[in-house]
Amino acid sequence: MAGIRLSQAYLALDMTDTAPLASLATDLTGGRTSGLRFLDDAGTLAIVLDVTGLAEPERKPLEDRLREALLAREGVSSIRVAMTAEKKALTIIAVGSGKGGVGKSTLAANLAVALQRRGVKVGLVDADIHGPSLPRLMDSEGTKPEAQGSKLVPVPNAYGVPMLSTGQIAAPGQAIAWRGPMAGKALEQLIDARWGTIDTLVVDLPPGTGDVQLTMIQRHKPAGAVIVSTPQDLALIDAARAISLFEQADVPIIGLVENMAGYACPHCGEVSDPFGRGGAEAAAGEMGIAFLGRVPLAMGIRLASDGGVPPAAGTDPTGEPFHAVAAKVADWLDARKAR
Repeated sequence: MAGIRLSQAYLALDMTDTAPLASLATDLTGGRTSGLRFLDDAGTLAIVLDVTGLAEPERKPLEDRLREALLAREGVSSIRVAMTAEKKALTIIAVGSGKGGVGKSTLAANLAVALQRRGVKVGLVDADIHGPSLPRLMDSEGTKPEAQGSKLVPVPNAYGVPMLSTGQIAAPGQAIAWRGPMAGKALEQLIDARWGTIDTLVVDLPPGTGDVQLTMIQRHKPAGAVIVSTPQDLALIDAARAISLFEQADVPIIGLVENMAGYACPHCGEVSDPFGRGGAEAAAGEMGIAFLGRVPLAMGIRLASDGGVPPAAGTDPTGEPFHAVAAKVADWLDARKAR
């Protein structure tokens, strides 16, 4: 008789209680559950929990709360939770240049910080494998990333932009003498990490058009590229090569930034242009791409960067050019999402 009563109770639950249980699970998890059903007449409940986008520490507490709430309901004796997660497609913004020494890494760091202050869930990858400088720029030197399973966990910082760099792994001052395949594998590990809720990555590429750039384009195709150049002709010639590489791979060019554009004398205030002025803007017009703005050659930017304080993180006027560039990049991202 007890078995009959249990079977009848199970049938009643299956017919009348599944919908309330499903509604409870939906409310508790913000719509992350599906497939709720009883597996047997002993009250074993099965449910699928989608944990896409949740960081590892967030998943278990959510599962525990779900179990506790459902087990409190009459007729539910045990629960089998199947957690699933789609591999999230990250929006990658590549920051490149045709040659070194044009301030590309400084621009990348400040672009990421400025985007974060605009509400973008952004992370930062130092893909300049052989010459990483972002740990200094983001005050993350000496902090090594941890690993969860086979994936690296990005290193947090005071600016709300988690970051990964080979500079966090190698000893300070150690030469990173890796050939192309090994550098490509390192890039893979930096990008395919546990980014949690991050949906946009700013990737600081090495200068030029070599192995790392090709690996990036082939395996982790950027949504768009920001090109950094100084105003003089020699830098613009190489910037054009970088633009050509991205265009051949059908990677949209978000725009061109003119760095080190104008120097204000700290004594008299007179502005001079040791590298010229307007070359990048003119080149952008000739190539039919957007001009994102100018960043001056300023002592304040150099001092803050050397000190691990991105100007975009503060309220000093030296951060304003980076915020202006970030505003245009953010508009480009919004327009892309709307398409």
